[in-house]
Amino acid sequence: MRLKIRHSTQYVFDTPVSYGLQQIRKTPKSSHQQEVLTWTTEVEGGRIELSFEDHHNNTVDLLSFEKNATKLVVISSGEIEITETQGIVGRHIGLAPLWLYRQVTPRTKPGPAVRALARGAQGDTEIERLHALMRVVSEEVGYEVGASRPDWSAEDALSAGRGVCQDHAHVFIACARDLGLPARYVSGYLMLDDRVQQDAMHAWAEVHLDGLGWVGFDPSNGISPDARYVRVATGLDYGEAAPVIGTQIGGVGEVLDVSIEVAQQ
Repeated sequence: MRLKIRHSTQYVFDTPVSYGLQQIRKTPKSSHQQEVLTWTTEVEGGRIELSFEDHHNNTVDLLSFEKNATKLVVISSGEIEITETQGIVGRHIGLAPLWLYRQVTPRTKPGPAVRALARGAQGDTEIERLHALMRVVSEEVGYEVGASRPDWSAEDALSAGRGVCQDHAHVFIACARDLGLPARYVSGYLMLDDRVQQDAMHAWAEVHLDGLGWVGFDPSNGISPDARYVRVATGLDYGEAAPVIGTQIGGVGEVLDVSIEVAQQ
């Protein structure tokens, strides 16, 4: 399946930005199940100073603001060819060792709720237990836009019983790591069946299994990623795979507008 993607992020400020830097992780990479045919990033109100690969093998663009900018627009777009692999990503690539993905972060620290959920996933094999875990996470954390905060942990989401795809991914990752498995957070794009226009990237999880490598699980939709999914960035949790992180001086009264279009070409 060939997907066409356009991702626009626009900031408007009431006062000028005297200095600002952002790390942008919006560029997909070619792998055995996806081929990047074209991809460009255009910037208004700033410029890309350099691009590099981080230790998770993500492409990162370092963007600086123009001095006294009152508007910043970043538009990334391109076409991706996706091959159906039933969620199997394959062998581990990158500088980070596999043991790193067993490490706990503040967002994925297991507590009583995470441990109970992890132990309750039933199955004869690891892959069966993970599919069962995916279903249970979806049942225990109802999907509700705007119900959670960006800094919520897996325990917070389970306590509230609601959240978004970011929370589903953190709960699943926390449970998988509690079971002793390497797990990571994935941000990317998802072609929806009912609309082209979206206002946020999607998130899911991957677990490394012997004999298969990395395998994807999307608790928000109850499936392993198929040909509608485009992988962009991975990390131990949201903080390492977020599409944009940065800092600025000045620029009060910020208004953010995000527009994403994902459609079959």
